[in-house]
Amino acid sequence: MNIALFGTSADPPSIGHQQILQWLDNHYDRVIVWVSDNPFKSHQASLQHRVAMMQLTITAIKPRSQNITLHPKISNPRTINTVEQAKQILPHADFTLVIGGDLVSQLPTWYRAEDLLNQVKLLVVPRQGATIDQADIDHLVNMGTEVAIAPDSTSIPNVSSSDYRNNGNSSVIIPTVAAYIQRESLYAWQTSPAP
Repeated sequence: MNIALFGTSADPPSIGHQQILQWLDNHYDRVIVWVSDNPFKSHQASLQHRVAMMQLTITAIKPRSQNITLHPKISNPRTINTVEQAKQILPHADFTLVIGGDLVSQLPTWYRAEDLLNQVKLLVVPRQGATIDQADIDHLVNMGTEVAIAPDSTSIPNVSSSDYRNNGNSSVIIPTVAAYIQRESLYAWQTSPAP
């Protein structure tokens, strides 16, 4: 069984995250999703709120997928710990860790990176504005993994969670997530006084 592991710190999840999940659903037997705190970032919404928003994002995928599941219990700021927990759930699966193109050069600095790369294959999803350097790919392969790059035909929109978080641009998130954010008053721009 080929399983895609899709972890994110999405703050909030965007339509880009949703489209990546749809693409993964069409190319893998199962997609395991988790939301975590990224040790390299600060987050405005709590992990609990980001998990709830990711569940809304998954639920809104049409046609409804039975193969994409959110697993909050495997969430960990250290990806190696999450992968080891996923392997306990599905010990005989082949795992592919999905990362954004902007993380390719950073991945070798992650906690226990070599152990991680010996347990998973990688799928790199290109992001506009992020160059994927072949030398960085070669470095990951030399550390013990296989690397595939998702085709640009995945047509992931050039959107960023920060565009909503900082400016309230609701075109980058789905309506149910926007309603959740408004109901919970999650981001500072909502409570800032008008100029």
